[in-house]
Amino acid sequence: MNPTQLMRFVLLAVLSLLVASLQAQGPEITSWTLNGGETGSYYVQGNSTPQTMTTLANVQAVQYNAVNVYITATGIPDYPTGPFLDGNPSLAGDNGYIFRIPRDPQPASGTSMEPPLGHIGVLKNGVPIYNAEDAMSYNGQGIWLRNAVYWENDGMDCSKGHPAPNMGPGGLAQGRYHHHQNPVAFTTAGVLLSSICTLYPASSLYTPDPNAHSPLLGYAFDGYPIYGCFGYDNPADPNSGIRRIESSYATRNITVRETLPDGTVLQPAQYGPGVNAQYPLGAYIQDHEYVAGSGDLDEHNGRFCVTPEYPGGTYAYFATADADLNSAYPYFIGDTYYGEVANDNFGIPGPGNPATNVTVPGGVTDWTGNTAVLEQVNASLSVWPNPTSDQVRVILPEGTTELVLMAVDGRVLNTWRTPAGMLPVDLADHAVGTYVLRAQGANTVAVARVVRE
Repeated sequence: MNPTQLMRFVLLAVLSLLVASLQAQGPEITSWTLNGGETGSYYVQGNSTPQTMTTLANVQAVQYNAVNVYITATGIPDYPTGPFLDGNPSLAGDNGYIFRIPRDPQPASGTSMEPPLGHIGVLKNGVPIYNAEDAMSYNGQGIWLRNAVYWENDGMDCSKGHPAPNMGPGGLAQGRYHHHQNPVAFTTAGVLLSSICTLYPASSLYTPDPNAHSPLLGYAFDGYPIYGCFGYDNPADPNSGIRRIESSYATRNITVRETLPDGTVLQPAQYGPGVNAQYPLGAYIQDHEYVAGSGDLDEHNGRFCVTPEYPGGTYAYFATADADLNSAYPYFIGDTYYGEVANDNFGIPGPGNPATNVTVPGGVTDWTGNTAVLEQVNASLSVWPNPTSDQVRVILPEGTTELVLMAVDGRVLNTWRTPAGMLPVDLADHAVGTYVLRAQGANTVAVARVVRE
């Protein structure tokens, strides 16, 4: 083996290990909050001291294989829950969730799925998220669906969560605690919509920071990440500044509820209540409509962008908020998911049935949290869009002296000397498949995998 062949062999081995490590332990594995002995707690109305539970909080296990990540969680956060002052008799309980998150999420190939009632995704602490509905409608007709964030505001705790009653074993003590909206304390907003935090404070999942990209909050059941309400101004540029990412949904310009957002004209018996102080705009799901281009996000409430956890780019949902940092419709996911959904997360309807229908297969690997070094390997090389049909843009680390495009077998396909800033890389003349980009400087080597579709 001559020196050139030896160098190629060594480089291929290193790249293979780096890419395999990144694939093996990406953010879909390393972002979860593993339990370290913490238990849940809850408030009882009239007592500002939280009561300690024996139930473990956060995520009890993260297991993965090449295709999926399996999350085992009680559904109990490590911040206090309750009280629920709208008469909800349930308490947050252990529901023994096992969720499945696809590791290689794909856009929906046919009709996009509507997020159903019940859990539609899971936060990184193992607490489920729900869609915007509260399972009730005007006159029980299933036409004008009630907006849970409006109708159930008085029953939310400080962290904007509450439990759904569990009609199976365990009863009211085993309520399914969840969030319909951005999981932050009411006190983070400029205009307070609840005073619950005064007597019953809680830290919630995170605190929004207008000067930093919001953290990864969790994953939708199609495998795409969910972020808080702040992101990069330019979705392709992590150096473009931070701003609030806005939904493209708006309240309709109506004074009567006689038509649906898609233009359907209803029969008089199907009309909703008039728009007034008792039934203001926004009280019903059908009070909202998607206005393409009016905000930053698409009809699914997401966009393609680079993020701190996905420097190479990803599709991502955002937990949207208004200018006062109160939750903004559709809160997490729009009218439909963007990707193909792992349907076994939805369980089997009916009292006593499990919360999900996920089974963990044999041969999975347990994640224990010891991946700090691997997480940093690809932190500084941003590639977008990825996958691509023709061209990607590479945001290069400071001090990069060389960028190399390589085949997965180690063959060098192209080299750029002393590049700087953002560099377009054309893949149109290359076959569909996976490639490797390597940016190298005096003290840095950053590697990203690129997929041409």
